Amino acid sequence: MGNFLAGKVVAVTGAGRGIGRAVALAAAADGARVVVNDYGVAVDGASPTSEVAESVVKEIEAAGGEAVAVADDISTMAGGQRVVDAAVTSYGRIDGVVCVAGILRERMLFNMAEEEWDPVVATHLKGTFTVFRAASAVMRKQRAGTLIGFTSGNHQGSVSQANYSAAKGGIISLVRSAALGLHKYGVSANAVAPVARTRMSANVPMELTEIGEPEDVAALVVYLLSERAKEQGVTGQVYTIAGPKLAVWAQPRELRAAYTEGSWTPERIADFLPGTVGVDPMPLLERVAGMEKAAARGDRPNA
Repeated sequence: MGNFLAGKVVAVTGAGRGIGRAVALAAAADGARVVVNDYGVAVDGASPTSEVAESVVKEIEAAGGEAVAVADDISTMAGGQRVVDAAVTSYGRIDGVVCVAGILRERMLFNMAEEEWDPVVATHLKGTFTVFRAASAVMRKQRAGTLIGFTSGNHQGSVSQANYSAAKGGIISLVRSAALGLHKYGVSANAVAPVARTRMSANVPMELTEIGEPEDVAALVVYLLSERAKEQGVTGQVYTIAGPKLAVWAQPRELRAAYTEGSWTPERIADFLPGTVGVDPMPLLERVAGMEKAAARGDRPNA
């Protein structure tokens, strides 16, 4: 076992499988006491079972670590609160939360039903909020702590996962808001946009040229939870890790601006916008166009 997180208490949601499990195991291996949260559902959010979280606790204990299981639905305020309460009750504090839990319900936007939108946004975005909300209240009093949300490169947009993309974009804004609001209390907040082989990535409808394993993602998360990251002032950031690749995303900023005398009119905007303000091209549009051409030829991309 390492000591990168020695003495820390960390809660991980969605920790029963895939990346969440890898994070929980890695945190424990580096000295953290871990709250393992997983509602135990299928990829679409159905059929919950508490056995999933409990099995990861057994793995951690078998390796000499300490962990407790919480099989709650973190898309509810009570569920998010119980994850944090379990840490405080069992170990007296909460030093880090890692919100990995998520589900998928894929559908084109024009066919998407409310029943496909609400659970996805609730699990990803609200589920991150409920745990951040409960943890930040404790961390504010401690004057220390780390919040980590999980986003995706799909926050740029998605052809058939508008619900997932919207939630993942919201998580980035939530993380940046947390970083701004909690900085004076010694609390950091960051987001991870992983590319790794998991249940959820298995059906990605495009070729993933850069992809790694859940353990790669876990290494980044352990660093972000550590004192090293705090000392280096890492907060309000979005990082991608994909196998050997580690990248940071740009902060939102204006690209170009134009000014007019008096008021803007539609005619004046039509004159100014194309040549002066312009557009910021969407890289994914070109990629999607290529996929559509390949599909028309009968080609199938490798996932």
